Amino acid sequence: MASTHPQPSSPDAYSIVDLFAGPGGLDVAAEVLGVRTTGVEWDAGACATRRKAGLITVEGDVRTSRPADFPEANVLTGGPPCQTFTVAGSGSGRRALDAVLAFVRRVVDRDKAANIDTDLEKLKDVRTGLVLEPLRWALDVIDAPELSPYEVIVLEQVPSVLPVWEAYAEALRDEGYDATCGILRAEEFGVPQTRRRAVLVARRNGRAQLPMPTHQPYRRGTSPTLGNPALLPWVAMAEVLPQRSAPFEVISNYGTGGDPKARGRRHSSQPSATVTGKISRNRVVAEDGTELPRFSLAEAGLLQSFPAAYPWSGTDMAQQIGNAVPPRLALHVLSTALGWGPPSQATLERLATWRPGKGSRAG
Repeated sequence: MASTHPQPSSPDAYSIVDLFAGPGGLDVAAEVLGVRTTGVEWDAGACATRRKAGLITVEGDVRTSRPADFPEANVLTGGPPCQTFTVAGSGSGRRALDAVLAFVRRVVDRDKAANIDTDLEKLKDVRTGLVLEPLRWALDVIDAPELSPYEVIVLEQVPSVLPVWEAYAEALRDEGYDATCGILRAEEFGVPQTRRRAVLVARRNGRAQLPMPTHQPYRRGTSPTLGNPALLPWVAMAEVLPQRSAPFEVISNYGTGGDPKARGRRHSSQPSATVTGKISRNRVVAEDGTELPRFSLAEAGLLQSFPAAYPWSGTDMAQQIGNAVPPRLALHVLSTALGWGPPSQATLERLATWRPGKGSRAG
């Protein structure tokens, strides 16, 4: 059972090590909360963005770093690559998921790392094994007498990874954590985009909780004000893209409803569909059908809830944006996970008005 000793309440009492940190969606949220964070990221383009943003960054593979390299960190966060875990298509994703769950059991049973790594190399896609790294880090600090267990663990990924997080949660409970996991919808936290994420929260001391929604869920054909009157309306694209003064419609590059020819459509009075690295392929048209400029990188960042001043840099910036954790969602998850409840309006405004060098820590 988890200890009931109180956790640190001051932001200065926490220090995060963020694995697979990407361009900084979670890290900028942490900085806005006043929590020091160090991100580990292998992609050079994402690292270029992070450095422009003033975020402390270790460029490299998380497998070549270990918890002992970050002895001050008492919070572990991360979002491992997800490409191999889709359950759609031929069933290869399902088989990969079964394999990962078997590897999770081996990690929990403290099978030798060399044995596990040898078997991971036999998998069709080597990225599959990366989802094990946060659990390895969490158990490594528990097993190392010179290190202290992480006070808080926060992990996120696509919904199909939820069974992995459930296995993580069970393992962490056996190690003295309170742990919970579930699916969160980004638009229910004020992100102008529909995006579902599997999130795990574990706390060494105290109760682990997922954040409660602050906004209405998006439902096709419904009003943003219908539903629970205690919740705010979901945020539309038009509200965060003021430079597009006239109504518009976005026509997806992807099919919908199982029909590849039936392109999904969203009006500017609705949240965006999930932002991906292919967002520039989506057409944007006026209500009379006139073709309009497609979304810029800056606009894609705004739909992900990044601050307008976020300094996208390096290579493949569209993919960086599409892969990132929406900072506003991260703000809610972190604030709740650290025991502070929902972020205040002032904190949300700090995120929206954040600028490089202001509210960030260079390193």
